[in-house]
Amino acid sequence: MTQKKTLAVVGGGPAGLMAAEILSAAGALVHVYDAMPSVGRKFLLAGRGGLNLTHSEPFDVFATRFGERQAQVRPMLEAFGPQQVQDWAHGLGIETFVGSSGRVFPKDMKAAPLLRAWLHRLRAAGVQFHMRHRWLGWEGASTPPTALRFATPQGEQRANPDAVVLALGGASWARLGSDGAWWPWLQARDVPMAPLQPANCGFDVGWSAHFAERFAGHPFKSVALSFTDRRGRSFARKGEFVATATGIEGSLVYAASALLRDEIDAAGGEGATCHIDLLPDRTAAQVLAAVNHPRGARSLSSHLKSRLGLDGIKSGLLHEQLTREEMHQPQRLAEAIKALPLRVRAARPVDEAISTAGGVRFDALDANLMVTALPGVFCAGEMLDWEAPTGGYLLTLSMASGAAAAQAALRWA
Repeated sequence: MTQKKTLAVVGGGPAGLMAAEILSAAGALVHVYDAMPSVGRKFLLAGRGGLNLTHSEPFDVFATRFGERQAQVRPMLEAFGPQQVQDWAHGLGIETFVGSSGRVFPKDMKAAPLLRAWLHRLRAAGVQFHMRHRWLGWEGASTPPTALRFATPQGEQRANPDAVVLALGGASWARLGSDGAWWPWLQARDVPMAPLQPANCGFDVGWSAHFAERFAGHPFKSVALSFTDRRGRSFARKGEFVATATGIEGSLVYAASALLRDEIDAAGGEGATCHIDLLPDRTAAQVLAAVNHPRGARSLSSHLKSRLGLDGIKSGLLHEQLTREEMHQPQRLAEAIKALPLRVRAARPVDEAISTAGGVRFDALDANLMVTALPGVFCAGEMLDWEAPTGGYLLTLSMASGAAAAQAALRWA
């Protein structure tokens, strides 16, 4: 840049850090503000089980994972998509590999080395970090959109950069910094927003005390979940999930969570009924034949275990959902094994969710992610109104939107 411009990034997650990288590489003076004592806390948590950076599937398939927001997010992903994420990691000296599911991970599966290398490069580029700076919005409606207020341990401070990238995250995992506290500041400026809701979340079922005490924490392995909502949108996939004290959670449930959550909302609190196939590798005819097979003196439980391998939590779920009479009706029992109705009553609270749906609506932004009502203010990351399943999609679009907002902020400044 022929003339140094000062740009602020509010939020130190992946979207904010990527924005800072783009801005600093262009020669801007970059200040990153974050309410927490250190940046990237949710990023580090995501890496505890192995940091899933992105996904290796074909781009056209990758883009479909963003559902009804595909049209809005595709240009960002075309500029900074799965391949660019891998190239970026390699540039930091982090080797990656593709797992059996197609997901892309750092070779050591850890987030901390990558974050350390990233922060070292940002600091070397001159990015200045301001920790324990909680954004307080503006003085009032008449204050310029780029005039910012922050609460700090030393008292309230102000900044007046040439442009601002807001990358404040959603409202899940508040203890890590994503608490949705930015909502009232944008609401006061009449920025159109969609309500924040849990995404990639668990659900309450309302187990009996006996089932909850015996099976909470136990996994359902090699099952399939299917669901069709009132709009005709369908989900059907094989995988795993876990019983909790109140309901269900886990990767298979998270994948269906958007449809289930929206159906619960549309049904006015009546819940949503999905179906569980306890033996997806066996046909309905095979299951019925096994159930009908003479069992002699064996108990029903022993018979199901011997003929079908059904025991433990799968057997427990059958007893939980079926009456004693239904358990002894071969046709009904076989049908339930292949498609057991399970009603979920409510999504778990947003702070327990992996991510958040809702946020700043795309019709509140121009084509460059600038808030129409706030000239010079750009939004990125999970605070935008989009959602995606786990599998590297969340991180990829967070970084892609951070890059897009930063490039637009540079042009505007």
